[in-house]
Amino acid sequence: MINATERGIRGQFPFWRQAPPASFTARHGETHAVVGCGTSVHIADSIAATLCHLGIAARAVPGHEWAVRPGDYLPGAAPHVLAISRSGESSETVRAARVSRAAGLTVTGFTCTAGSALTRHADQVVFAETHPEEDIVMTSSASLLLLMGLRFAGLSVPGSIADTADAIMQDFDERLGTALAGRDHFVLLGGGALYGIAREGALKLQEMSLSHTEAHHPLEYRHGPISLIDEGSFVVLLYHPDTADEEAKLARELQTLGAFVVGFGGPGSLTLDLPPDPLTRGLVVLPALQILGERVARARGLDSTAPRHLNKVVLTP
Repeated sequence: MINATERGIRGQFPFWRQAPPASFTARHGETHAVVGCGTSVHIADSIAATLCHLGIAARAVPGHEWAVRPGDYLPGAAPHVLAISRSGESSETVRAARVSRAAGLTVTGFTCTAGSALTRHADQVVFAETHPEEDIVMTSSASLLLLMGLRFAGLSVPGSIADTADAIMQDFDERLGTALAGRDHFVLLGGGALYGIAREGALKLQEMSLSHTEAHHPLEYRHGPISLIDEGSFVVLLYHPDTADEEAKLARELQTLGAFVVGFGGPGSLTLDLPPDPLTRGLVVLPALQILGERVARARGLDSTAPRHLNKVVLTP
């Protein structure tokens, strides 16, 4: 039986198509601090890397860190602050927005909740409605926040990208088969704007299936973490077109050591084709990583609608 989490994952694509086009975009010569918490800070990491790739200075920072020590991240700068929060109520992100405005900085809020606290502490708001069945685990909203961020960065992301992402998710789900059997060590690898997506995929697995997960830049994985690879390892490699040859060598090495490797955009034990644009690859692969979390949760007999110790909105006591 499909639960609410899976319905939210599979049903997110109409909301992508309904998401409004960008009414304003990032300006060259302006520095950006992209802040969020949990899933949102991983999405922020991908947005910041995309901005940098396009020649626009940006850095992703956890909400609390930005609120209490911004000088440790962007010393001497007066950045445009992009505050990302599904609910618009997450205490640390709202505080980061409030502190930033008090310091005279421009704040743009990205949210899926109209009239939230974040919207009251932002100079301008980017909003998209998310799937109504989404509860604790961020699925549809994570994709929408990334979509909004990519459009803010100046990318022309057509509504048809929803069809591409849906097809990749379904292909992955259908071909996964018995690959998860006996696998209890999960590794997600991605470089550039895909690193934040790897981190988000690892978080989804943690939340939904209570799995021990890791996320790394691909070639960094050889520098110590590879010592954990064995026949119980399941690796997701998000190929970047610029470094695909090097990443393919890593995939082969991990397979030799016993890992099952899913290659999104490149060779692996299971290979899935991706569009060539590295800046939208993260968006089209995100639903597949969400469905992976659901599949691992189900294999472990866990209910992904009620992840342990988590609430939908994290509020400071």
